[in-house]
Amino acid sequence: MNDKALDILKSAILLEKKGHAFYKATSERTDCKELKEFFGHMANEEVVHCEILTKQYKNVVDTGNFSSDFIPSGATHEVVSTVLTNKIKEQISAASYEAAAISAAMSMEKAATTLYRERMNATSDPEEKALYKWLSDFEDGHLEDLVNIDQQLQEQIWYDNSFWPS
Repeated sequence: MNDKALDILKSAILLEKKGHAFYKATSERTDCKELKEFFGHMANEEVVHCEILTKQYKNVVDTGNFSSDFIPSGATHEVVSTVLTNKIKEQISAASYEAAAISAAMSMEKAATTLYRERMNATSDPEEKALYKWLSDFEDGHLEDLVNIDQQLQEQIWYDNSFWPS
């Protein structure tokens, strides 16, 4: 196995650990119950990804090969709750910590998806390709949730401030 594969795994593990720390801190900081649950769920999913990547890293070091045994079968990203309830809309403003956290989280998820897709397309190993496809699909789900929240929040802000053209 080449060093590039191991370097990508190390980068992926670090990215997932950063994501976990960020989502956990955001969950702990917000007073909004729905966002606390949403970011808490995101933090837990990052832990699962980190565990999978860590097992994969150890397997590659020990055997020189990737294994699809570490990818949970049937595991997919799930949206925790209705993306943006009226209660969340009432509690978030454009300048709030939560709104900034959503924007930052979007950037993190884009970076993760890019890393995973690039490696998925660069490798010829079917097991490695499967790992990065699974991870990129998962992170795409995270990004989609965050984009939906961000768009709905923007629409609410526009509506509240009568920014819509007449």
